[in-house]
Amino acid sequence: MSEVDQFLAQVMPRQHEAEIALHNGDSGPRKALWSHHNPVTVLGAAKMASGWPDVEKLFDWLAGNFSNCESYQCEVIAAGASGDLGFVVGHERTTASVAGQPPSPYELRVTLVFRREAGEWREFHRHADPWPNTAGAQEQLARLR
Repeated sequence: MSEVDQFLAQVMPRQHEAEIALHNGDSGPRKALWSHHNPVTVLGAAKMASGWPDVEKLFDWLAGNFSNCESYQCEVIAAGASGDLGFVVGHERTTASVAGQPPSPYELRVTLVFRREAGEWREFHRHADPWPNTAGAQEQLARLR
């Protein structure tokens, strides 16, 4: 198994679990996946944050807006790993409720960056924005309070 395959086998199941939990209102698994050591940054589709205290608040805020996750999938477009750094570039497709509305689908393009801390991969950067030419993400983002 290549270094990239090992990296993906370790991070993608945890990423999947964290995103489903977040979209069901639980920020705990996402916070457990993330590094708590700076630098940590989120350039999110809805908000940005830098530094663990602000990133943690952002995750709690997001979880407070999401519920009823019906599906989540991350299609890996590209990935790499070398030493203690790894990344995933992907296409996320999610169907969930935002701000109490009925579940509806939206799509994001994402870049996720990880570093190995004490032998475990921890996410420390996320960039996400609406997948081009899709209305779902724009509509869902407008519902965030």
